Amino acid sequence: MKNLVQNAETLTIAVSHPTNPTSGSPVRVGKFCGVAVADKRADGTTVVRISGVVNVTVKAVDGSGNSAVAVGDKLYYVDADTPPVSKKDTGVFFGYALRTVTSGGTANIDVLLAN
Repeated sequence: MKNLVQNAETLTIAVSHPTNPTSGSPVRVGKFCGVAVADKRADGTTVVRISGVVNVTVKAVDGSGNSAVAVGDKLYYVDADTPPVSKKDTGVFFGYALRTVTSGGTANIDVLLAN
């Protein structure tokens, strides 16, 4: 296709958060999210996976406090939080939980990216 610029599974782009993404870390690019495929490059860009299933650290909290993560729950990226992915809907939509996390707990789980 003559007008294809990049494949839709990954983008090479400057991320909005964090400042220095590392391979495997969740990232935010404006109003969409993904996971860094490699560390930030010298030119300021990062290769970011924006589709598929990824394994990231998720905190089982929402805007009211501790809240268990169930399969299918919407997850969000919140810049100010560590880890940045949780059920807090004040962030940017990240994806759907494919595993559970006990209320208040933190665990690496599979997530279907929203993009």
